[in-house]
Amino acid sequence: MAARGSPTITTIAEAAGVSIASVSRVLNGLPVRAETERRVLDAAGRLGYVPNSVARSLRSARTHQIAFAVEDIGNPVYLAMLREIQPLLKAAGYRLVLHSTGADTAEEVEVLRGLGQRYADGLIIVPIRVTDEHVAELRAVEAPVVVIGSLPGDGLADNVRTDSRRGVDMALRHLAELGRRRIGFINGPADTVPGGARSEAFRAGTARAGLTVEDGALHEGRFDRETGAEGVRRMAEGPAPMPDALLCANDLIALGALDALRARGLDVPGDVAVVGMDDTDLAAVSWPPLTSVSLGSAERGRHAARLLLDRLDSGAAPSAPRVVTVEPRLVVRASTGGARVVDNGSAAG
Repeated sequence: MAARGSPTITTIAEAAGVSIASVSRVLNGLPVRAETERRVLDAAGRLGYVPNSVARSLRSARTHQIAFAVEDIGNPVYLAMLREIQPLLKAAGYRLVLHSTGADTAEEVEVLRGLGQRYADGLIIVPIRVTDEHVAELRAVEAPVVVIGSLPGDGLADNVRTDSRRGVDMALRHLAELGRRRIGFINGPADTVPGGARSEAFRAGTARAGLTVEDGALHEGRFDRETGAEGVRRMAEGPAPMPDALLCANDLIALGALDALRARGLDVPGDVAVVGMDDTDLAAVSWPPLTSVSLGSAERGRHAARLLLDRLDSGAAPSAPRVVTVEPRLVVRASTGGARVVDNGSAAG
């Protein structure tokens, strides 16, 4: 008769007719004979054994899980990162745990704090806002963390970033070279790291290039298609002339803008040239194909995975946080009337 109470490795060993050591090896994922493994798992199932993953991780000092926390896993930027991160981690023997945080600061802070409970061996996080709470947890956390995105100063964590300000400059220079002079800008929330950086770069870049920004040619919303469509509606129905070019803070906004321009009978790029940012998979298959500033989403994901694996595998004393910067590239397509080329700004004056 099986013992009362929760099953233990002793009761499982008795039910399976094997040694306690064999049960321990099976439950900890260590190699055993196939027949032994089958008997142990059958007995564990009959007895209702639920593995204690926390206890097992404490014994092995590893969970072999890596967390990946982003605002919205449906965003093509994060999918591009995921496609690079997951194969690298899988090849190294790690499973990936996904968190879609909705850019909720409390949830992101809890993800960082939860590393102390050993649910994962490390974390790659992409916060679009970095608050004092984020900074405090990054200073306190002991597990390896890689942040994709800009941080306030260096020394908090391994960091993979891009230069979206330079990307905005590249887009504005491209539009000016095409003879566009009345530029509109549709942004996501300006209180986010990417929204703030792109807004500042747009103001500085248009002033430097002598480009006109009419009243009503600026619109702020979310990083989504609805914001792009609403921005076009407000500009088209406003008192000022419709801009002859639109810079959109990401590709999703740009796709919404293309939809709205087409619905109003405006030609792209004849009436309005459109540039997005991120150069996601959607940019190449939109109509017309979208000129966009690539911020190296896949490359940033690949660098982040390698930095984290290096931390996990080195076994050495902690070194200073490392910073990797991925340079932007301008990918010119039909939405600005250009040939399909790639410009990394190397010849810029």
